[in-house]
Amino acid sequence: MKPNMGTADRIIRVLLAAVFAYLYFSGTVTGTLGLILVILGGVFVLTSLVSFCPLYTIVGLNTCPTQKP
Repeated sequence: MKPNMGTADRIIRVLLAAVFAYLYFSGTVTGTLGLILVILGGVFVLTSLVSFCPLYTIVGLNTCPTQKP
């Protein structure tokens, strides 16, 4: 599993996950939509930690900078 996410992409995902968590736990967004946001935020954090997004592989995206030998 090669990394396919760059640093900026990872930071944006973690920030979005924090916003989703705040909206849910503050009671701003509740019910089914709130649970979907929390689950999506968890996926964002998990993919940021491992620097790999399976959806990027399917679509063919790679935001990870290439290393020169």
